[in-house]
Amino acid sequence: MILSANRNAQVPKSVGFYDVQAKEALHLVVSLGTFIVLDKYLKNAFSDHNIRFPSALFGMFFLFLLLSTLSFINSGAANKVEVFFSPANLFIQRWLPLFYVPSLVVAPLAVKGIPAIEGAKIGAILVGGWMGTLLVAGYTTVQVRKLVNTELLPVDPVPKAAPFTSTERFSWIFVMLLSFGIAVRYPTALGPVAVTAAPFLLAATVVGYLMGTSLPEKATNVFHPVLAIVLSAELGAYALGIATGKGFEATLGEYLTKSTGSPGAGDILNGFLGPVILSFAFSMYRQRKVGTGCNCYRQQHDLPPVLYL
Repeated sequence: MILSANRNAQVPKSVGFYDVQAKEALHLVVSLGTFIVLDKYLKNAFSDHNIRFPSALFGMFFLFLLLSTLSFINSGAANKVEVFFSPANLFIQRWLPLFYVPSLVVAPLAVKGIPAIEGAKIGAILVGGWMGTLLVAGYTTVQVRKLVNTELLPVDPVPKAAPFTSTERFSWIFVMLLSFGIAVRYPTALGPVAVTAAPFLLAATVVGYLMGTSLPEKATNVFHPVLAIVLSAELGAYALGIATGKGFEATLGEYLTKSTGSPGAGDILNGFLGPVILSFAFSMYRQRKVGTGCNCYRQQHDLPPVLYL
């Protein structure tokens, strides 16, 4: 009887590794897709109403206010929203430098007609202004802290993105080599030449990032991963230009076309800038306790709120 009962009992099925991976991938696609859809909706709405304010920036503040309001009413609901977008936020955090480099990659085309003396003046102004901004910002921060005598609150731990693996590096190198061969042998395989070259130039950009982040920490202090990204993308454009006979400048011009009909690798990366800005709402939301602590101090000592903006 006991043996028969055990046979009829239902044995719970274990969740396999690939099941977990599939669920995580689906969660990432849905959460990141929500960011993309929201960004597109805001862009279209602002364009239809001729609103010149950046739509992604409005969306960021809206999400931050929504999270803050939900946290005040029901913290559990706010946590659920944060958990839902967590895969997308980790994805953006992991690949963030890639979304800012397209303009840097095509910088040689922008400065081509500028004389050397004028370029040196512009560089001196940029470097001097950057250093001056850092000094003024640092001095102002120190003086404001001394003035209000605030206590720095501990920051909530932020989940870190997973480091890149050797499998990812070799996979992207394989994609880069394969797409290079296709772009050289069949330059119109995907339609316009820029579209066919986009997979190779995109892979070259990603490979530069993966290699740059794999350097020792001391090396990254001198050779930042962003420099590795730019250098890898430009070397890829140079190699493709030589192989196709089009030259470096013509190939680099296909990196960022700013055309919806024939987008290049840079246009694909720029397409994520809106979702990136929207994701900053969650970073602001995680840091809200610092502002809460300052607000409590202001109320206790009857200080003007302008110091805490």
